[in-house]
Amino acid sequence: MPADLHLLPKFRDRMSYLYVEHVTVERESNSIAFWAKDGEDLTMTQVPVCDIALLMLGPGTKLSHGAVDVLSRNNCLVAWTGEEGVRLYAFGTGGTHSAERLLRQAELVSDPELRLQTVRKLYGMRFPEALDLGVTIEQLRGKEGYRVRTAYKELAEIHGIAWEGRSYDRNKWQGADAPNRALSAANACLYGICHAAVLGMGFSPALGFIHTGKQLSFIYDLADLYKLELSVPIAFQEAAKGSEDIDRRVRVALRDRFRQVRFMERVADDLISIFGPDLSDSEAFDEDPSLPGELVGGVEGGRAYGEEGQQE
Repeated sequence: MPADLHLLPKFRDRMSYLYVEHVTVERESNSIAFWAKDGEDLTMTQVPVCDIALLMLGPGTKLSHGAVDVLSRNNCLVAWTGEEGVRLYAFGTGGTHSAERLLRQAELVSDPELRLQTVRKLYGMRFPEALDLGVTIEQLRGKEGYRVRTAYKELAEIHGIAWEGRSYDRNKWQGADAPNRALSAANACLYGICHAAVLGMGFSPALGFIHTGKQLSFIYDLADLYKLELSVPIAFQEAAKGSEDIDRRVRVALRDRFRQVRFMERVADDLISIFGPDLSDSEAFDEDPSLPGELVGGVEGGRAYGEEGQQE
């Protein structure tokens, strides 16, 4: 836990996520409302946007300009997803205009020694026992793979599920068996929350340490810390009840689990643990998002700006 709790954005105090489809999202005063058809009538459901970290928009949704304005002002990440939230098409920006945390992440990922230290820290957060400093990264990957396969097998036995291994084809979603569909739906929700946390707290989803090369590499790094505790047990629990409406059941059960373990608070603390507390006061950048940043040293030909953003 950092000494100064004000360093953590209010993201840590929020509910996790909300998934909607076939609705129109409009601004309603300083919040948002969902409009949906109920037979011949239109019904409105008002939502306290300041309490939500992630709004997932499924098929058939419409989003007004006013709603986007209030969502962004309240640091709620908006993600456009496929049916049941299992595909991510696009997402909005995070809630901080300061680049301090992003620069720290870039420093750690760019320096080979610091990156290796961070990789070991991430692996160390997955295992209850202390890791031997002599263990190589390849051995850690093997240890993690064994841990995951063992967890799948044990949970399948506990719930009486015939488990034939992890199998997921994005183009044949409905063709997967119940446990694999449940795992994919649960992990999609977990990725969404981790994505909201990373952007909301000013980090980059692309600068991964264990995973690399994709725009969501760090999301996979972060989500792997929680899968075997949260998304995987929920997936097998719901798969044991049958395949009917399994995607929705997984989302609801996982959302309840997030609330029970105070997941939003935990993921915020873990990000600070990984990268360290902020070292400077960056409130000015958030108070005025259009304020240009500072110059590094005396850059020839560079521009310096005064408080009103005018060139001096």
